[in-house]
Amino acid sequence: MTKKSSGGWLESLKTILYAGLIAVGIRTVAFEPFNIPSGSMIPTLLVGDYLFVSKYSYGYSRASLPFSPNLFRGRVFGSLPARGDVAVFKLPRDGVTDYIKRIVGLPGDRIQVRGGVLRVNGTPVNRVRVGPYTVEGDGPRITVNLYRETLPPSANGPGRTHEILEASDDGPYDNTQEFVVPADHVFAMGDNRDNSLDSRATNYVGFVPVENLVGRAEFIFFSWDGTANWWEVWAWPFSVRWSRIFSGVR
Repeated sequence: MTKKSSGGWLESLKTILYAGLIAVGIRTVAFEPFNIPSGSMIPTLLVGDYLFVSKYSYGYSRASLPFSPNLFRGRVFGSLPARGDVAVFKLPRDGVTDYIKRIVGLPGDRIQVRGGVLRVNGTPVNRVRVGPYTVEGDGPRITVNLYRETLPPSANGPGRTHEILEASDDGPYDNTQEFVVPADHVFAMGDNRDNSLDSRATNYVGFVPVENLVGRAEFIFFSWDGTANWWEVWAWPFSVRWSRIFSGVR
């Protein structure tokens, strides 16, 4: 009985260990879950969204590994994002903090914002006003302008159309210098343009090294609006954003 019991515990321990290794493997080479804690990517991503990021999309670097160990430099099987991809990356200033933004500039691109309008290589991107949009779940409830923006195509992808928010066209980052994206770097911006700390903030984010890319946002697997407390079991179903579950990130 003692031997059988010991063997049972050992088998259970092995099962847990194998499951853990498989989970780490999947998280490292295939998909990693992330949640959205802030509103810098509204309306594309809302506070309380949970999504999967594909780790293989841009190849692998130390940023792809758990805890980002300094084991090697560069990328293995690396490729550049397409202009318009929503990507997770490690904040350049510390190499640890995860950020998620839209890639609007690739190596060699000239990026500038003038009067709230993004310009890529000297050409204003097409921006069409859709109407008002009420921002909720990220501070005070406010109504801003919703636009549909179309980025120019890149060598590895067509022009992307997505929605952005602008509270005004005269905010701190609505008129910038022209940035020239260095080799092996990208330029990232949030879709909530007046509420996003991104590559326009040169003293905080700046250009993002390709080596810092973690992966591309693929789809939302869960979303909740935060209106129910953890102990309000009866209210849980009403705080889930059912329509967003399994929706793609574009």
